Amino acid sequence: MKVLIADKLSQVGIDWLARQDDVEVAVKPGLDPAELAREVGDFDGMIIRSGVKVTADVLASPGRLRCIARAGVGVDNVDVPTATARGIIVMNTPGGNTTSTAELTWALMLALSRKIVPANLSLVGGAWERKKFQGTQLAGKTLGIVGMGRVGRAVARRALAMEMRVVAYDPYFAGECPQGSFEMAKDLAELCKRSDYITVHVPKSAETTGMIGAEQIAAMKPGVRLINAARGGIIDPEALLAGIESGKVGGAALDVWTSEPPESAAEKKLIASERVLAVPHLGASTEEAQEQVALDAAEQLAAALRGEEIRNAVNAPGFDRELSPLMRRYAELAQRMGTIVASVAPGAVQRVSVTYRGDVSKENVSALTTYLTVGLLSPYVEDVNIINAPVIAGQRGLDVEVVTSARSKDFASLVEVEIETDRRKRSAVGTVFANKFPRIMAIDGYRMEMRPEGPVAVIFSEDRPGVIGQVGSVFGDAGINIARMTFGRKKSTRKSVIAVNLDSAPTEQVMAGLAGMDFVDEVYSIALPVLADVE
Repeated sequence: MKVLIADKLSQVGIDWLARQDDVEVAVKPGLDPAELAREVGDFDGMIIRSGVKVTADVLASPGRLRCIARAGVGVDNVDVPTATARGIIVMNTPGGNTTSTAELTWALMLALSRKIVPANLSLVGGAWERKKFQGTQLAGKTLGIVGMGRVGRAVARRALAMEMRVVAYDPYFAGECPQGSFEMAKDLAELCKRSDYITVHVPKSAETTGMIGAEQIAAMKPGVRLINAARGGIIDPEALLAGIESGKVGGAALDVWTSEPPESAAEKKLIASERVLAVPHLGASTEEAQEQVALDAAEQLAAALRGEEIRNAVNAPGFDRELSPLMRRYAELAQRMGTIVASVAPGAVQRVSVTYRGDVSKENVSALTTYLTVGLLSPYVEDVNIINAPVIAGQRGLDVEVVTSARSKDFASLVEVEIETDRRKRSAVGTVFANKFPRIMAIDGYRMEMRPEGPVAVIFSEDRPGVIGQVGSVFGDAGINIARMTFGRKKSTRKSVIAVNLDSAPTEQVMAGLAGMDFVDEVYSIALPVLADVE
C-alpha cells in the first residue's frame, strides 16, 4: 500500500508507517494544489493536517486513492461530499488532543483569574504592582461547561479536583450524573445565571454559532469570566466586546477566532483589551498531542486500507461491506433523517423512536439504527460516526426505541422517526425509491417529497395565498438559487411545511428574514451531504 504524507507530520507517525511491511511511505509536504491533484492518484491513502486543501479539483481524478486521514479533528480542508461520491473514506483523529485542549482551558482559566499575563508584563517593564493584580481563586466558584463531550468531561474532572462546583448544559446528555460530580442545567439560560466561569466545548454549527450572545451575557452574573478553546464564533465577538466594555464580563480568555488570523474589528479590539487573554489557537499545540494524532492517523489509515476496522470515519455511509447496496441506501436515508429531525426539534432530547415497515423490517435494522443515531447526534457532536455513535449515545442517556412491522400501506418499505424534546415533538417518514433514491415523504405528517441533500431550509408556516412566492423572493433577493421546493399542507389546520433545497447555504440574515415573516411559525437551516449519483 502506498501512503502519501502531504503535510508536516510528527515523525512518530511516519516512523510507525515505515515499520509496516505492507506500506510504502512518501513524504511530500508543501505540494501546491495542481501538484497534489497529479500525485494523489498514485497512492492508496493520504495523511494530512490543516495545511493541505483537499478540494474537488484535487479529487477530480483520484485514481487508487481510497482513504484520507486527518491528523486532528477538523476536516474543513477536505471536500467531504466529493470524497464520498468518489468512494474515499475520510477519517479524523478526535481523541488525540483531548488532554491538551482541556489543559489549555485550565491554563487560560487560571491565568485569567490570577492576571498572570499583565502581572508578568508589568514586572518585565520594571514595575512592582502587587495590589493592581489581585485576582480571584477558583475553589468554591461555579464553572459552567457548555458541551459534555470528551473535552467537556475532561475539563469537569479537573474542575472537581480544583474544588469548583460544576454545572453543565448539553441537550444530548440525558444520562445521570455520577454522584459527587457535575450537575446538569435544564437549559443554557440556567447555566448562564448560575456560573462564575463559563467555558464552551461544542462543535461549530448553525445552531452553536453565536449561542453565547447578548441575551445570554445579559443573564450572567456581573463579573463573569468566559473561556473559548473550542471554535471561533461560538461566543459572539460583538456581544463579548460589549460585555467587556460595559464591565458586565469581568474577563475572557480566547484561543479560537471566527477567522484565523483574526480579521474582524471586534476580535481585534478584544485582543487589545487588558481584560482579555488571547492566544493563537494553541489547543492542540503540544508535543504529545501532535505525536498522538500523527500515530492515530497512521494506525487508522493502515487498518482501513487493510480492510480492517474503520475508525472515526466522518463519511461512514456506504463503506460497511456487510450491507447490501439497498441497505446502504437505507442507511444513508436513516442518517439523514436523524439529522433532519434533530435539527428541527430544539430542546433537550427525551425520547426517540424509529419504526421500520415493510421489506426493510426483515433486514438487519440494528445497523440502520446506528446510522440513524449518527444523524441524530451530528448537529451537536463534532466527531460522531458509526463506530462511536452507540458509545456517545449511551454516555448521553440517548436510547432509540425500535419497532419493526412487516406491514406497509403505501410503500414496499418505510422508515418512520419520531423525536420528543422538552419543547417539541417532531417526526419524519422516508423511503428509497426504485431501490436507489432516498426521499423524505413526510414531516410531522405533512406529505411531501423532499430530496435529503445539500443546504435545506425547513419552514413551518400558515397555509395561505402568497406564502410560496414570498419565501421564494427572500432567497431570490439574497442571490440564493432554489434547486427544489416541496411542501405539505393540512386544510383542517391551515398549516403547512415547506422544504427548500438550495444551491448555497442561507445566511443568518436570510434565516432571520424568514423568521420575521408574519406567516412563519418556525424556520430551520439544515446542512446535509450531497447524495452520490446512482446509475
